[in-house]
Amino acid sequence: MLTVVLECHDQESELAQTLSVLVAGAVEGLVSDVIVLDHGSRDGTSRVADAAGCRFHSQWDIKDIVRSARGEWLLFVEPGARPQAGWIDEIAEYVALNKLPARFTASRGYRRPFFQRVGRTVPPLELGFLVPKKLALATAKSGMALTEFVKGQKPRKLASELIPSWVARAAR
Repeated sequence: MLTVVLECHDQESELAQTLSVLVAGAVEGLVSDVIVLDHGSRDGTSRVADAAGCRFHSQWDIKDIVRSARGEWLLFVEPGARPQAGWIDEIAEYVALNKLPARFTASRGYRRPFFQRVGRTVPPLELGFLVPKKLALATAKSGMALTEFVKGQKPRKLASELIPSWVARAAR
């Protein structure tokens, strides 16, 4: 079982796009819960999270959040990111056979223009971050951002592609 964790700030439409893809994972029994960590959104982020059955937190301690996760694995993903076809089966197989973190492969259909890719540092969660709950608990510190879970890790690459969140932001 998998817990999906997202950090939001005024990203109602992006959150809705990500949650719509996660529904299939919940139906298949892979996604056990979704946790939305909000940074004072003034849009409908809380309503979207509530309508989708997510746990919504406007104040939190990351250690408590990780401890409360129902899944034995956590998937940190940016609002607006959307896993592509095959992600459910691949993650189910990966978590059954592995103990190391992983991330998705960048979508071939949605790439930044060449000059925007050259010399650019990829944001830590642009391709998601799949991590065992035990490792997340060992890493978690009070006041820590989700992006800090990736630091010092060498995640494996999943074959499944992820459309990054910047695509949803650009479509606004």
